[in-house]
Amino acid sequence: MSEGMAREPTPTILLADDQADVREALRLLLKAEGIASMGVADPAAALEAVRRREFACALIDCNYSRDTTSGEEGLALLEQLRQAAPDLPVVAMTAWGNVPLTVEAMRRGAADFVEKPWDNARLLSVLRAQVALADGARKQRRLEAENALLRGEAGEDFIAESPAMRRVLALVERIAPSDANVLVLGENGTGKGVVAQLLHRRSTRAAHSLVKVNMGGIAESVFESEMFGHVRGAYTDAKSERIGRFELADGGTLFLDEVGNVPASQQPKLLRVLEDGEFERLGSSRTQKIDVRLVSATNADLQAEVAAGRFRKDLLYRLNTLEVRLPPLRERAEDILPLARAFLARNAHRYGRDGLRLAPSAERALAGWRWPGNVRELQHLMERAALLAEHDEVGAAALAFGESTAQPAADLDGMTLEQAEAHLVQRALERFDGNLQRAADALGITRQSLYRRLEKHDLRDAGGDAD
Repeated sequence: MSEGMAREPTPTILLADDQADVREALRLLLKAEGIASMGVADPAAALEAVRRREFACALIDCNYSRDTTSGEEGLALLEQLRQAAPDLPVVAMTAWGNVPLTVEAMRRGAADFVEKPWDNARLLSVLRAQVALADGARKQRRLEAENALLRGEAGEDFIAESPAMRRVLALVERIAPSDANVLVLGENGTGKGVVAQLLHRRSTRAAHSLVKVNMGGIAESVFESEMFGHVRGAYTDAKSERIGRFELADGGTLFLDEVGNVPASQQPKLLRVLEDGEFERLGSSRTQKIDVRLVSATNADLQAEVAAGRFRKDLLYRLNTLEVRLPPLRERAEDILPLARAFLARNAHRYGRDGLRLAPSAERALAGWRWPGNVRELQHLMERAALLAEHDEVGAAALAFGESTAQPAADLDGMTLEQAEAHLVQRALERFDGNLQRAADALGITRQSLYRRLEKHDLRDAGGDAD
């Protein structure tokens, strides 16, 4: 694992047994296998440990009183652990193993059962299996939650009132049910990721994972590990197996954002997976087959990249079986205000500012701007408005625009928040010839708030006395 990559957490196993020599023997056995453990002597300590931290698995004795051989203490602890940590796999262990006790332990939720004296190989096999199963279940739950969130966002923000976007939406609806690879093209900030989410949501794979990869954020040195996974020992720091993005997306959709950034040396490996549906994890000779629908996106001119020799022509053909081109926001004027209202309402709710609305002056300014940053720029502008507006009605000045014509947002580039505030106050005063009330109204603040800002930024001489 390279220096910049996050290390996977070391699994820790809880050992609950009243005999110190047993706990020490188990600790040494697990340590030799690279598995961390924590030992406790009684059920109360085991419960306290589980409440304080997370464990990959628990290995518990069924008897804790020297004069008790029924296993009831262990069975009671088992039930308590299941209540305290429902996802924690618990393996029961006792020197008094018998069929009825084994059956009862399983009935109460034990993941497996081991007898004392234990066989090292079997014990390790049981623990590794339970750790792996629990880890897989956690990852699956996380992926499902992430995909549910992505599907919700796609439904909320895909606004298509303009003719240009209605054509895009019609195309998406037509091609989504197919398994054909799709290439989404468009300027930065036009919503290529939202289209990828919509394609997945309307496809026959919607119940499976949508896995997103920013190809511009993957270093060439870790490309194979990230995309195809690796086995333990594949390289120096590969202390455990890693599932790659293709494998995670098996049965679902893989979204390759900024696909034009795939290094030339890695393009043949990506092409092979797209052609054959096969790959090997790094360090393994076992070929795996996957079933993935690929959606890619880029703002680059891939035809020009092919002509320059930086992108493989055969890879481009595989990526763009179907092509969706997103228009820039300046070419979908009918969508600007609906999008602005939706973004403002969402951010107002997020920041506890329900009731915010756009003033007519703000709507005129928004409609007049050319939006070089497209939908993403509009989204960020509405978030700032939700944070900084002092009244429920957001005026043009609060957006750093003039009242009748849009002022370039680039005027504020490089400024601190303090400098930007002083700049906006100064502009408002100049626009209204020092009339404080009119300047305050344009800024969306009270006259008293304007006075405080004049003092704060030493602009007292800029304001006149006229009302």
